[in-house]
Amino acid sequence: MTEAEDRKPQSDEARGTFDPEVTSEFAIPDGLDLARAPAEPETTSEFALPDGLDVPSPPAAEPEGSAFSPPRTYSSRSAPAAFTPASGIPVVRLTKDLPWQDRMRTMLRMPVAERPAPELVQKPEEEGPAVPRVLDLTLRIGELLLAGGEGAEDVEAAMFAVCRSYGLDRCEPTVTFTLLSISYQPSLVDDPVSASRTVRRRGTDYTRLAAVYQLVDDLSDPETHISLEEAYRRLAEIRRNRHPYPTWVLTSASGLLAGAASVLVGGDLIVFVAAALGAMLGDRLAWLCAGRGLPEFYQFTVAAMPPAAMGVALTLLHVDVKASAVITGGLFALLPGRALVAGVQDGLTGFYITAAARLLEVMYFFVGIVVGVLVVLYFGVQLGAQLNPDAALYIAERPLLQIAASMLLSLTFAVLLQQERSTVVAVTLNGGVAWIVYGAMHYAGNISPVASTAAAAGLVGLFGQLLSRYRYASALPYTTAAIGPLLPGSATYFGLLSIAGNDVDSGLGSLTKAAALAMAIAIGVNLGSEISRLFLRLPGAATGGRRAAKRTRGF
Repeated sequence: MTEAEDRKPQSDEARGTFDPEVTSEFAIPDGLDLARAPAEPETTSEFALPDGLDVPSPPAAEPEGSAFSPPRTYSSRSAPAAFTPASGIPVVRLTKDLPWQDRMRTMLRMPVAERPAPELVQKPEEEGPAVPRVLDLTLRIGELLLAGGEGAEDVEAAMFAVCRSYGLDRCEPTVTFTLLSISYQPSLVDDPVSASRTVRRRGTDYTRLAAVYQLVDDLSDPETHISLEEAYRRLAEIRRNRHPYPTWVLTSASGLLAGAASVLVGGDLIVFVAAALGAMLGDRLAWLCAGRGLPEFYQFTVAAMPPAAMGVALTLLHVDVKASAVITGGLFALLPGRALVAGVQDGLTGFYITAAARLLEVMYFFVGIVVGVLVVLYFGVQLGAQLNPDAALYIAERPLLQIAASMLLSLTFAVLLQQERSTVVAVTLNGGVAWIVYGAMHYAGNISPVASTAAAAGLVGLFGQLLSRYRYASALPYTTAAIGPLLPGSATYFGLLSIAGNDVDSGLGSLTKAAALAMAIAIGVNLGSEISRLFLRLPGAATGGRRAAKRTRGF
């Protein structure tokens, strides 16, 4: 048998092993008679109902309707009150004889859905108020207020008042340190309209601030009808108005302020004159730097040098005067008390971004003052000037003279802030009262200077708020100048002097005390203002009181 013939049967046998009838080892052998189950036509789901289970079929589905159609069981008579809390929606009554600041601040602290509908104060145009122009007017008014040093909450209240006076109730103003924005949404289905404005220049002019407040008050008055064109015209006049005091008056006021501050810390007539001359020279140098376009940091640095140089020169000439009082008086004219109070107030009312920016600005100004004074003190110590840091412990108590000096300091401070002449007398008296309270608590009662300063500043804020409510104006003209006698000028100077004399520990202790006094002033002023709002009649009293200004509760 050949090799090819041997391979052929083997291939046939191999083909026989793959017979299609034998598909598995589980195949039924031949001769075994079993009934075969019929094959299922298709695979069914494991959720299919078994045979024999009688389940009633559901009714035929109704055609699908709209998503907004009511369900079958809905009944308008038995329907619950939709979007209504269990206690009901309180009725908000905004008393018309209260200042617009309180009414607008109350509504800003309410949810949008709970705000009362606006009562149109100004007569709109025939086709309705022009929304973009109203928003632009609102931003321009807010810009002047924020540039003048007003707090962020009061700026928002003013912007909200302007919008509501023209019938734009669904407005949300937003204020930061350099940016103002406002958004208006006509309804829930309409697109919102937004506008913004950047505050690039800042100035201190409380006369202009009072004029802007008067404009907002007239817009909010239901008996006064001001069109958009008239409001724009008045706003342009406010921006064009000149400052109430000429330059030479401002320079003289800075000198008198420094002289009055030097008397507060124990200076005599020679010290008064020297401090006044140093402050006026520093003021002129600061104006020169401003005209050259230098930043305010360098302006403060340059302005702090002449008073310090004047005190060092008197010491080198062996003039029997209190040189520390000369330098301290010059510092009083430079310390940024206005920005500090505004920054702390923004933080306490929940505007943390604006507060952080304001306090950072205060820190830059303070560092500029520190650099200017330290440079002069360092060279004075190298030249042999005998400056005694222990002189801070011996401040003569002259009550009547110090009260007169505190009132003069507040008067000159008001002039530097460009206040209206009608407010100068009130803020001068307020500053005298502040020093009387401080002196009675600290010198007569031996109470801590920080606690005494906080109590005096609280009275300043309380009286300032009462005067502003009486005149329907801003509280800044009645409080900022009155805190002048309380500024920590002496603590700042002796801290810098200790650092210049290589006594860093004592210097940092004095600077920490100065920071504590500054915070006591700011918190006291704000607390006095809030106390006045607690005990005076406010809008929304029927709703359970005024809502808190804080955005969170610590969690």
